[in-house]
Amino acid sequence: MQPPLGNVSSVLVFTLSGLNESMENRYVFFSLTALYYPLIVLCNVTIIYTIISHKTLHEPMYAFICNLCMNALYGTAGFYPKFMYDLLSQYHVISYAECLIQIFVIYSSVLCDFSTLTVMAYDRYVAICRPLEYHSEMTNKRVIECIFLCWLSPCFCMCVVIALTSRLTLCGSSIEKLYCENWSVVKLSCFSTTVNNVIGYAVIVVYFGHAVLIFCSYIHLIGKCRKSIEGRHKFIQTCVPHLLALLNVTVALLFDVLYSRYGSKRLPQNVRNFMALEFLLIPPILNPLIYGVNLTRLRKQVIKLFFRKQVGMSE
Repeated sequence: MQPPLGNVSSVLVFTLSGLNESMENRYVFFSLTALYYPLIVLCNVTIIYTIISHKTLHEPMYAFICNLCMNALYGTAGFYPKFMYDLLSQYHVISYAECLIQIFVIYSSVLCDFSTLTVMAYDRYVAICRPLEYHSEMTNKRVIECIFLCWLSPCFCMCVVIALTSRLTLCGSSIEKLYCENWSVVKLSCFSTTVNNVIGYAVIVVYFGHAVLIFCSYIHLIGKCRKSIEGRHKFIQTCVPHLLALLNVTVALLFDVLYSRYGSKRLPQNVRNFMALEFLLIPPILNPLIYGVNLTRLRKQVIKLFFRKQVGMSE
């Protein structure tokens, strides 16, 4: 059934209503965000700089960790600056074009996390199960190809999603979140969104399938590693952080998907906001901390980096 023509308009600006019930605490939220976002940047930049500047860390596993941290900077840049601006602004609006760009940046970043964690799982599989073939299998060319695919696949998926969303005629302009999210825009459509829904669910299934594939491969790895002390040590040292990172991003995105599609308005807005933001709050800070603390070689180089800086400042 088509809506009356009077209700159909060309939407140029969206209103973000996720902060409506929290404005009395906006300066508190701004202060916390102003501390937290630079901390995210610092942790990820430290890991990136440490890996790039030390040749001993120029190995596939560390290259993928570096890519994971670069992706965190990319994804959070699509949310935090705008969020901090909204906390100080009376009106929480975003243009149509900026909204689509924000959707692309945030969700291509999340999908890139899954892709990166998938190639990291493959890297660990080869290192543990086929150690004699590792250097011939994980060449510099192969690593570059893997990193390229980690970005190409999510960007292609999001280009398709954005193209389908941009063709919709919208009958509303209010988004009940702190940022632009594709499903929230699609729900404003005046007409059928079957194609958008099918493609959206297909992307979700494919990338959650990545997580299932990784967990299954790690069950196989556990069986291999139990046979030797060296194998168990290698698994704990390199695979456990990867599993924690995967579990972290999977649960975070699951929260967002469930909230966007099935979330109840009866929940307090602060709870709904946290569920929507979990994948922008926890993974970007936890991933560099997990790898920076647990991987001995990386941890030692990070400690040396800060120790040298402190010595230089004291002199």
